[in-house]
Amino acid sequence: MQPSCIPFVHLHTSVENSMKFRHLLDGIYRFLNLRPVYHGLFWMVLFGVMLFDGLQNGSNLWFMLGNELIGLFFYAVLVYFNLYYLIPNYLARHVLTYMGMVILCCALVTPIEVFALYLKLMHLPVYRKNLIDEQFDFFLSNFFVTLLSTVMRLVMDWWRYQNEKQVLLTQTIQSELRFLKSQINPHFLFNTLNNLYALTLKKSDQAPEIVLKLSEIMRYMLYECNERRVLLTKEIQYIHNYLDLERLRQPKEADIRFVTTGEMSDQMVAPLLFVPFLENSFKHGLNHHIQGGGFVRLYLHVRGEDLEFVIENSKATEAVPRQQHPRSGGIGLTNVRQRLNLLYPDNHTLEVSDEPNRFAVTLRLKMV
Repeated sequence: MQPSCIPFVHLHTSVENSMKFRHLLDGIYRFLNLRPVYHGLFWMVLFGVMLFDGLQNGSNLWFMLGNELIGLFFYAVLVYFNLYYLIPNYLARHVLTYMGMVILCCALVTPIEVFALYLKLMHLPVYRKNLIDEQFDFFLSNFFVTLLSTVMRLVMDWWRYQNEKQVLLTQTIQSELRFLKSQINPHFLFNTLNNLYALTLKKSDQAPEIVLKLSEIMRYMLYECNERRVLLTKEIQYIHNYLDLERLRQPKEADIRFVTTGEMSDQMVAPLLFVPFLENSFKHGLNHHIQGGGFVRLYLHVRGEDLEFVIENSKATEAVPRQQHPRSGGIGLTNVRQRLNLLYPDNHTLEVSDEPNRFAVTLRLKMV
């Protein structure tokens, strides 16, 4: 018995390491997303590039350090004026107007920057002459850095939007899961408890088993399926328990079967993925047979990461009269499609076959 636990221990360790790595990446992302951090990194990199370029000419380190600090100051003036005034007020409205304002600001700041360097280099006439000759180069540098800050702002805004979109997606998926749990038909639980009560009155040997299965179902729904993904084997066990309890209240001649094929090991799927199809097949199919009989058949085939799930149920020729008040519970196919689009975008297909005496759903997805 002990060796059979080794794969589970390895899987648990792998999942734990994966979660630690994800937490580490989340921490790094949150740190880099702090405004002082990414602004500081931007200026450190820019200053390093400026200093390296200046030292290539063989100039003295301290001499170049002072010059580049002056240049960095005027870069900062242009960059922050661009970030907090030009971009919010002009870029979204009219790109050409924005570009004109950037050129104008660079044209105004460049002579001031050159004059500041001119005063610093008062004792070096050769350098002062070069400043006058290279004013256009200073303008181009200012223009380039200002536009670079615009690109960085757009990239950060896009990055932040993607992160917020992912957070919203996660929240939406969690909301869909909570909605799914709340919508699972309470009649199923009530009927199970009624059948359990009848079995206890008869002192049936089935009663303890029913209690155990119902307990497993409730524990799985309330505690184990709060993650984004769960083991496929647990989802399959949930279906088995659900069907066993349904068999208690369905006529003996009802054909209820669940066939699984393929190799199932550590594949992960979204929790309660198959429950809407399962519940609807009973509520809108088997439960409407007045004469008894009918069928609900499930087929699940796994091949690597590819999964195919087929569920079909009979449709009664004479249905049970529908209640006039709204039914509690129930998940429409529209909500199921929305959840699949959130969880498995571009990685699933859902086919519905509605025939006179049969209703079938085929779900194919890649468990990624």
